[in-house]
Amino acid sequence: MIWVIAVLALTGCGERGEQAPKKPQAPVVATQSEVAAPQWDVLVQGSTPQAVSDLAGWLIEHSFVSYVVTRDGKQQVLVGPFSSKAEAEAKQVAVAAALVKAKKQNIEARVIEHSAAQ
Repeated sequence: MIWVIAVLALTGCGERGEQAPKKPQAPVVATQSEVAAPQWDVLVQGSTPQAVSDLAGWLIEHSFVSYVVTRDGKQQVLVGPFSSKAEAEAKQVAVAAALVKAKKQNIEARVIEHSAAQ
């Protein structure tokens, strides 16, 4: 008798899920404005050879989210991307101030367009 009740209970559980209609989900498509909007990065590089990993690590330690890209056979450290040039310029000023405070010499930070970075 217990087995019959257990089988009926388990059989009834599966019926609810099959009867409920599934809601269609709208496909996720990026709009033209999202794709075409320019983005900006801050390129951080030194005039003297320095390990890219050291520079990227230093930036991360100082709360600057950075990443490394390879362009024309050279690795470059970038901070960003930012949605506006003004935002990138503000971050450039902050990076430059942190470099001066840490007495890091011969390292520059400049704003570049994100598409040019790749």
